[in-house]
Amino acid sequence: MASFQFVIKNAKGVRSEGVLKASNMDEAIDKLSREGGTIISVKSTGEGAFKGKLSLFDKLMLAIYKFRTGVSLKVLVFFTRQLSTMFSAGLTIEKSISNLEKEEKNSKFRKVLVRIANDIKKGYSLSEAMEQHPGVFNPLYISLVKAGEISGTLHTVLDELSEYLEKIEDTRRKVWSALVYPIFILFFLFVVIWGLFYYIIPSFSSVYASFNAELPAPTLVAIAISEFIRNNIFFAFLIIISAVMAFFLFYLSDKGRYIIDSLILKFPVIGNLIYNSIMSNFARTFSILMASGVPIMDTLELVENVVQNAVAESAVRKARIMVKEGYSVAGAFKKTGVFSPTLLQMISTGEDTGDMDKLLGKAAEFFEKLVDSVIDRLTSLIEPILIILMAGLVGAIIIVIYLPIFNLGLAISSGLK
Repeated sequence: MASFQFVIKNAKGVRSEGVLKASNMDEAIDKLSREGGTIISVKSTGEGAFKGKLSLFDKLMLAIYKFRTGVSLKVLVFFTRQLSTMFSAGLTIEKSISNLEKEEKNSKFRKVLVRIANDIKKGYSLSEAMEQHPGVFNPLYISLVKAGEISGTLHTVLDELSEYLEKIEDTRRKVWSALVYPIFILFFLFVVIWGLFYYIIPSFSSVYASFNAELPAPTLVAIAISEFIRNNIFFAFLIIISAVMAFFLFYLSDKGRYIIDSLILKFPVIGNLIYNSIMSNFARTFSILMASGVPIMDTLELVENVVQNAVAESAVRKARIMVKEGYSVAGAFKKTGVFSPTLLQMISTGEDTGDMDKLLGKAAEFFEKLVDSVIDRLTSLIEPILIILMAGLVGAIIIVIYLPIFNLGLAISSGLK
């Protein structure tokens, strides 16, 4: 007989979960129905949100696939909100998807909606149809839809999912708005330095040659770099592209991603911003999964994929193993040493009161406010710091360029005396 993991609520609304033996899914549901209470979810214990670790090649192929087929979070947010509204208004899922497909302006997503509508006509459930498009709908999205289908509360789950995605998109937008300015300035700085080495320094080389004097070491280094760039322009671009590709492949590896994500979290101000964003996403995701009746082990497995930071993912993975061994959820996360004391306190209180989903929702709001606070501070600090950095680097290169002329002027002045 197979094992099935279940989540039910009794007449008082108290949530409980466990494992039962049955020949198939129908028999498992029948057993739970006879016991009374509302069935939230039933799932074979052989099923999981993620199955095994991917190789580096698989990760590369998955990244390429998601790039080709994926759509922006903004498109997904609008789709989920519209689907929730139409379904709540009494339209069938098939009719709602068909209407949205006709109005969709994104060509890639329109093709996805056409295929989902066709699969539903063939008898697939909405979650089964969405599973055919992993580049668009992640395991979290599919699991929530599946939980809503089993519990008969799909309209409620879709509404909560749309609100969840809107808040995640809003947090992501705020983080990127704080980072886009420094990224632009650093790119502009790269272009300016490239221009100095490619155009300005070579124009001074003939002037230096007329001095017939020994040039300062910094100037010789600058001339050597400039000549290399001009004489090996294709090779220079090849080195840059190779470096970017090497970094990308290194980041795809488990060890490389962990090292880079660790360094990001230690970076002044920006690290704090990323950390609070991770805590916000973690709490928000945990909250909606618990509220939708997803079993705790599946919740932890799905949350691991949502935090999008190798350090936090490793901590969730360790906590999941400890919970499976009998630790409390709060105790397991505390032992990882990664999560905020405020978040741990909310989880601990939620375990005691049975309101973990609500308390995690409050924790998510708390960390969202912290993200806003860090962004305000970052905006006020980053501009003067980047201006000083840019002025320092460009000024240093210009001094190196003019150093021989300064030395020549000093030598002439000394000779006249």
